[in-house]
Amino acid sequence: MTFAASFNTLAEAELSDALDDYEQASPGRGAAFLATVERAVTDLVAYPESAPVLSGPYRKKVLSRFPYTLIYRIKGNEIRILAVAHQKRRPYYWLGRA
Repeated sequence: MTFAASFNTLAEAELSDALDDYEQASPGRGAAFLATVERAVTDLVAYPESAPVLSGPYRKKVLSRFPYTLIYRIKGNEIRILAVAHQKRRPYYWLGRA
């Protein structure tokens, strides 16, 4: 089965905010963060069940080099990314996005 990934609108906003923060802190760091997210999404598309189950249908893909986690669910052949969550901030704030 071929999978496709998509971002929830709020997850897109979180990604954009994190990119801006990293780029303002250190030019080029935002691009490194985006590349890390893109690699993680590519991994999820290839191996959607490789990340551990967080709760119920939700899974979490921890990013390397950055304190962020992609929260997602698999529905049919779609990987829906619900949050680009900072690991030191409000856990489970994204639950209403399902």
